[in-house]
Amino acid sequence: MAHPLLTQDHIDAYERDGVVLVKGLFKEQLDQLRAGVERNMAEPGPYAAENLKAGEGGRFFDDYCNWTRIPEFQDVIHTSPAAAVAAELMGSQTVQMFHDHVLVKEPGTSKPTPWHQDSPYYFVEGQQTVSFWSPLDPVREASLRCVAGSHRWEKPVLPTRWLAETNFYPNDDDYMQVPDPDAEGMDIREYEMEPGDAVAFNYKTLHGARGNDSGTRRRAFSLRLLGDDARYVERPGPTSPPFPGHDMKAGQRLREDWFPILLDAGNTRA
Repeated sequence: MAHPLLTQDHIDAYERDGVVLVKGLFKEQLDQLRAGVERNMAEPGPYAAENLKAGEGGRFFDDYCNWTRIPEFQDVIHTSPAAAVAAELMGSQTVQMFHDHVLVKEPGTSKPTPWHQDSPYYFVEGQQTVSFWSPLDPVREASLRCVAGSHRWEKPVLPTRWLAETNFYPNDDDYMQVPDPDAEGMDIREYEMEPGDAVAFNYKTLHGARGNDSGTRRRAFSLRLLGDDARYVERPGPTSPPFPGHDMKAGQRLREDWFPILLDAGNTRA
């Protein structure tokens, strides 16, 4: 039986398209998430970034890997239905924590989030992955945009640095250039969303986000989770997030003391 927030259509669409809207995933945790984002912005972590060049209007803040030091995020991760929903979308017995991510576009931030796949930045590979992108403010125009079916492309998209606009790895032969989904007529999914709704998408799904030309903030909390088949892989250079000193080897499941298991339906971890 599907989780109350899901239908079989959600699960089928996630497998087919690599993206689906889950209404109300974090609606009971909005106060904690908003408080956690404010704490995160007041006390940024080592990976915090401002993603605008001089002269560009507004503010585009992002930061990740802060859940172990921000109690509001810890509470949401362990008390929300996110892990249970992730298990069903991924078709996985286990759900493992990877990382959290906060993205804030203040009013008048016209810069879009560039098109990218998350997977090439990460040191983990697997088909059973899910990112939840949840706005903490109503979303009408400043929306996340995902290309349906791109999680099944044969070649990954070249990862780039958002601000410097340079290639992330020194050797780009194994990657395709970043496409222009609008110009190429790709099947782009975007949604009007209420606070606490979540777009669920595969790590290999090409996505970006519109700028925020509205008069209100666009705060978003992302939660990145892993399933049964996720394994550590080597990349051509340092990954993002880097997790220095992890000591993992290719083919291993991620170490559970750093990346805890949030749900184990079968209690049969390898």
